Amino acid sequence: MADFRRRYGAAPWHLLLLFGCFAVTGGIALRLAGEPTAGRMLLWFLGAVVVHDLLLFPAYALADRVLRAILHRDVAPGRRGEWPARGGRPSALNHVRVPALAAGLLLLVYLPGVFGLGGDTYSAATGLAPRPLLYRWLALTGVLFAGSAALYTLRRQWGQRAGS
Repeated sequence: MADFRRRYGAAPWHLLLLFGCFAVTGGIALRLAGEPTAGRMLLWFLGAVVVHDLLLFPAYALADRVLRAILHRDVAPGRRGEWPARGGRPSALNHVRVPALAAGLLLLVYLPGVFGLGGDTYSAATGLAPRPLLYRWLALTGVLFAGSAALYTLRRQWGQRAGS
């Protein structure tokens, strides 16, 4: 067993898990091989990878870097993002990150509906009239940030009470 681990570089279960992943991927590829829209699906997948890696990842990495620079000015270096010690202050970083991530994912999932695009496709698929989702998305985003702000406030109050 130690010889296998030394040669392979990981435990045997890792190799079994990889084979399982390849089997699932192969099964999906075989199923899609007979699908007439497989080329379009592959094109959309590759487009999503390119858009994410070249546009979205640098954008949200930069936004996170700016957010960290703004929010960590008054937090001790060893306490970033941790539950506050007695009398300590919690970091607001994850209280901004989490609702922003949730709102961003909801925007990506419901992008056509949020921007009022694809109404004909929606009507054809569901038989219903498309409803604009922009106001609902904005309201849900507001609720996410308000809930996160309330939790942050409670954590700060708890930290001040624990310190006194």
